[in-house]
Order: sequence, then structure tokens, then C-alpha cells
Amino acid sequence: MENKSILKGVLFVAMGASFYGMLATFVKIAYDQGYTTAEVTTSQFVLGILILGIINLFMMSKKDLPKIEQKDKKRLILAGTSLGFTSLFYYLAVQYINVSIAIVLLMQTVWISILVESILGKQFPSAKKLIAMVLVLFGTVLATNLINQEVELNPKGLFWGFLAACSFTTTMFTSNSLANYLPAYKKSLWMLFGGSIIVSLFLFFSQIGPYYFDSLMNFYNNFSSDVNGIHAFNFSIFYTWGLPLAIFGTVLPPILLNKGFPHTGLGLGSIVSSLELPVSVTMAFVLLHEQVLAIQWTGIAVIIFAIIISNLNFKKK
Repeated sequence: MENKSILKGVLFVAMGASFYGMLATFVKIAYDQGYTTAEVTTSQFVLGILILGIINLFMMSKKDLPKIEQKDKKRLILAGTSLGFTSLFYYLAVQYINVSIAIVLLMQTVWISILVESILGKQFPSAKKLIAMVLVLFGTVLATNLINQEVELNPKGLFWGFLAACSFTTTMFTSNSLANYLPAYKKSLWMLFGGSIIVSLFLFFSQIGPYYFDSLMNFYNNFSSDVNGIHAFNFSIFYTWGLPLAIFGTVLPPILLNKGFPHTGLGLGSIVSSLELPVSVTMAFVLLHEQVLAIQWTGIAVIIFAIIISNLNFKKK
């Protein structure tokens, strides 16, 4: 019975991670069709909130459903801002670099989280975690092909990708420690409210505001000379890419991961969730025809091995 429970958990985590891995490819195709980062993220969060809101309404009839405490509402909304930043930074990175490189940069969360955990716990990382950190960095050198430089690396893409990893680390720490008594769909909804604040501000200052107000256009020009994305909001994003981005980015993955992790445990769950990396790269390779060299696949394998090393317990019970 216990093995069945673990297998169920592995399947939930694997599906959740795989769905996350599809996102960047969808975003890249949306960019090719003329949509902006602001339109992509706005549609994802608006539709995500709408779908999760409907799910919460249907589940309200359950008598044993715990009520959210007032202080946790504010905490989850605040924590959810990192969710908005992660989407923005990650999707901005995809504008400048290949999806396969962007997902590798996002996976820097592994060593960043180890570093943050050590600082917060005021404890030096164990030898196992130090090895994992070194392996991730080495794997990143291979996966981004820094040695041969056959893959174009835009500094802006690298910058946004690294910020996405930092923001995603914050999301992981806060989502695992706040309001764990709530079901996944309810917790995710409140976090999406926080993320939508960031996305709304980005939409206003990067697209809508400069388009309608000259003063904001002058303000925008202080930061960027690229005005291609300054136009009226294209609402067609909601029925083209908004729905798949919302379902595979803000609805299904949080629910599946929160259902799976209690059965797998944090260690096994983290190992299975690394499936996001090869899924994302394979999607980019197949659908976008991105160049992925043998040395990059080797780097990806090294990063996955590092994730396994950092989560396995080698001590015999």
C-alpha cells in the first residue's frame, strides 16, 4: 500500500514538473506571433485566478474545509509577488536567449537555495550539498556551452534568467512554509493575487502607460529605446496562448505538486521535479528546432545528477 502511495506521488510530481517545462516553449511561440511579455503574463495570471476562483467556489460546500487566517492572507499575497517576478524574469529571459539556456539558468535555484538555507540557518553547507553546488555550476558551464561558445548568449537574457532563479528560490521557500493547512488550490489562489499585482504594474509601466500617456513614454525612454512593444493591449492573447499558459503554469502544476510531495517526501519529490529540465529542453528542440549540442545534454545530465546527490540520503537506516 505504501509503495502505491509513493508511486502515486511520483506520478503527480512528474506531471506537475512536466507541465512547468512546457511553458517557455509556449511563450516563445507567442512572441513569434507578436505578443509581448506583458500580454503573456497578464493573460496567464488573469485566467489562472479565474479558473482557481471557480474551483474554490465549487469546493466551498465542503464543511471540513479550513478557513484561511487573516494574517496568512497578507503573507500569501506578499509571498505571491515572487511568483509574479519569476514569470516576468523567466519570460523576459526567453526573449533574448534559447529556451534550453533559460531553463538551465532557472535551475540555478538548486545552489542558490542551498546558499540561502545555509545563511538563514547560520550553518555551513554539508559536503554533499557543496558537491551538488559545484556540480550544478559545472553542469551550467557545459549546458550553456561557455567553453566553445557555439551557442549565442545574450547578456540581457543571462541577467533576467539569473534573476528568475533568485525569485523562484524565494517562491520555493515561502510556499513550503506558509499556510500549509490550506488545500493547494486555495493557497495558490491567494499567491496568484500577489503575483498579479507585480504583473499589472509591469503591464502598465512597460506597455499600456507609455502608449496612452506621453509623460510615461518619456519615463520609459529613460530605461529602454525599444518601443516595439508599446501598443494597445492585444486581447486575442486570452483565447490563443493565455489559456494553455494558465492551465499548465498557474493551475495544474501547483495542485499536482502539492498533492504529490506529501507522498514522495521533499527529497524524492525534488529529484522527480528535475524532470522539468529535460522536458523543457526537449520541447524547445522538437517544436522550436533550437540547437542543443551534445555538450549541452551532458551539462543537463550533470545538473540532474547534482539534484539527485543533494536530495539522496546515503545513510543506511
